[in-house]
Amino acid sequence: MTGNYKIFLLILLGALSAFGPFITDMYLPGLPSMTGFFNTTTSMVQTGLTASMIGMAAGQLIFGAFSDKYGRKRPLIIAMLLFIISTVLCIFSPDIESFIILRFIQGIAGAGGIVMSRCIATDIFTGKELAKTLAIVSAINGIAPISAPVIGGIVMNYVDWRGVFVVLLVLGIILLFGCAKFNESLPPEKRTKEKLLSTFRLFAVVLRNRRYRLCISQQALAMTVLFANIASSPFIIQQIYGYSALFFSIIFAVNAMALLIAAIISLKFKSPEKGILFGSSGMVIFSVAEFIVLYSAAPFWLYEILVFIILFMMGLTIPLSTTLAMDSERNNAGSSSAVLGAVLFMAGGVISPLVGLGNILIPTGFAFIAGSVLSLICAIKINKTIVEYC
Repeated sequence: MTGNYKIFLLILLGALSAFGPFITDMYLPGLPSMTGFFNTTTSMVQTGLTASMIGMAAGQLIFGAFSDKYGRKRPLIIAMLLFIISTVLCIFSPDIESFIILRFIQGIAGAGGIVMSRCIATDIFTGKELAKTLAIVSAINGIAPISAPVIGGIVMNYVDWRGVFVVLLVLGIILLFGCAKFNESLPPEKRTKEKLLSTFRLFAVVLRNRRYRLCISQQALAMTVLFANIASSPFIIQQIYGYSALFFSIIFAVNAMALLIAAIISLKFKSPEKGILFGSSGMVIFSVAEFIVLYSAAPFWLYEILVFIILFMMGLTIPLSTTLAMDSERNNAGSSSAVLGAVLFMAGGVISPLVGLGNILIPTGFAFIAGSVLSLICAIKINKTIVEYC
C-alpha cells in the first residue's frame, strides 16, 4: 500500500463513517422551523430523526451481510447511489409523513458507508495498527459533527431546511466518486461461500461472543447520551435559552470538538479496558451534575460546560470499545461491524423521541444518567473479561 493511497483510504474511511453525523446533525438547526413548514408537532419532526437512525440500524445489518459475501466495493457503490436518490426525494417531500419514510430510506443508504468503514479497516489492519487506524478515523469522523451543524446553520441563514439536503446531495456525489476509486479490500477467496440468507446467521455467531456483546452494549448505552443530546439540544438552546439557529450550530460544533479531542487522547491509554472504565465513570459523575442543572433551570453556561465534559468522557470510550469489539470478531468483520452499528442506531432511535415527552429538560437529564450508569456497569464487566479473553 503506497503512502498516498493510505492517506486517501483514511480520508475515505473517515468520510464514510461520518455519514451518520452528517445525516443526523446537518439539519438539526432546522428542526424547530420544520414544525411550521410541515404544520406539525415537535414529536413528529423528531420522528424524522428516529426514522433515519432506525434506517441506519437496519441498513447496517443488510450491508454487513452483503459485504461478507460480495466484498466491500460493490455494496458501497449501491449504498451511495441509493443515498443520492433518497436525498433528492427528501428535498421534494410534500408532507411530514413522506419525509419520515424517505429519511428511513436515506438512513438505510447511509448505513452502507458506516458499516463498510469498519469492515475495510479490519480487513487491512490488525492489533495496534487497527486501534490507531480506528482512532484516526474517529478523529476524522469528529470533523463531521463539528462542521455539519455549522454548515446547516449557515445554509439556513439563506434558505430553508431543503438547502441543507442539497448540500448532503453534493457530499453523496463526491463520496460516490471516492468509492469508485477504492480498491477492493476483501478478495473473493476470503468471502463467505454460504448463500446470502445464510450469512445473516453470522449475526447470531458474533453475539455469542461475551466480550463482543459487552463492548457493543457499553458503546450503545454511552451513545444514548449523545443521541439524547442531539435530539434535545436544538430545542433546549433555541427555545428554552432563546438563542438562534446559527448560535446553536456553533455550540454544537464546540461540543463535537470534545469527541475529536477524546478520540485522539484515547490512544494514550495503555489498556483499552481501563480507558473505557475511566470514561464511563466520568460520564456518570457529570451526568448527575447535568441533571441538577437541567432540573433547576440553571444558566446556559453551566449546561454547556457539563455537556462538553460528558461528551468528552463518552468520546474516550468509543474508539476503545470499537477496537475491542472488532478485534474480538475479526473473522466475521462484516457481521460484527453491522451488529455494532445496528445496535448503536437502534439505541439512538429509541431515545430520540423520548426526550421530547413533556418538559424536555427532565427527560434529557434522566436519559443522561441512565445511559451513563448502564454504560459503567458494562465497562466494569469488560474489565473482568481481560483474563478470560487473554
